[in-house]
Amino acid sequence: MQNPIIVALDVPEIETALQLVGQLAPVVGAFKIGSELFTSAGPEIVRRIRAIGAAVFLDLKFHDIPNTVVKGVAAATRLEVQMLTVHTSGGLKMMQAAEESAQQTALQSGRNAPLVLGVTVLTSLESHELSEAGMDEKIGRQVERLASLAAKAGLRGLVCSPLEITALRQLLPVKMQLVTPGIRTGAEKGDDQKRTLSPREAIDAGANWLVIGRPIYAAENPRAAAEEILASLP
Repeated sequence: MQNPIIVALDVPEIETALQLVGQLAPVVGAFKIGSELFTSAGPEIVRRIRAIGAAVFLDLKFHDIPNTVVKGVAAATRLEVQMLTVHTSGGLKMMQAAEESAQQTALQSGRNAPLVLGVTVLTSLESHELSEAGMDEKIGRQVERLASLAAKAGLRGLVCSPLEITALRQLLPVKMQLVTPGIRTGAEKGDDQKRTLSPREAIDAGANWLVIGRPIYAAENPRAAAEEILASLP
């Protein structure tokens, strides 16, 4: 079984990120680079992590006209990331263009295509916030609508709340990879994640990958925290 833990490097500086990578690389499956770290450190942080052989999930959530997303996905593919994200609300054509760009760029450069993941509804959002934004206030229904659109577009993976995994497993092709943020061990203080499960609960529900940030990087001993979570999984 693959190690399903993706550590979110939600830190502002390259030095801090690389220190965490050095500690955690032997005991986790991948590292997620989000907007804060990528804006601060740029493509160099991806290159440094890939240089030690660790997998990278580039979480920039592309959401633009198809041509712009094509270029962003191509650039990420050339960086040799293993996963990247696009917003499913960008529409069918945008998602199709993203997947095609990943496949074509990988073929041209002799690399494996990254897993293009569609982001459905952010795990920080609640029903009234969806309604305020003009979307279906039923979170599950909105997630399922966008997930079905992503499958139609040919995406091979989705980012979703752990609470939606069971329903999506009944709706989507069996090969669809599900990546779940909103993972909490129960020991953390309250934060902006609303729809959460424990690591084991998420895996039991059908998640392929667990994105875990604060429970690991903010722990007194990040490696011990990651090892404890890994040991808790089936």
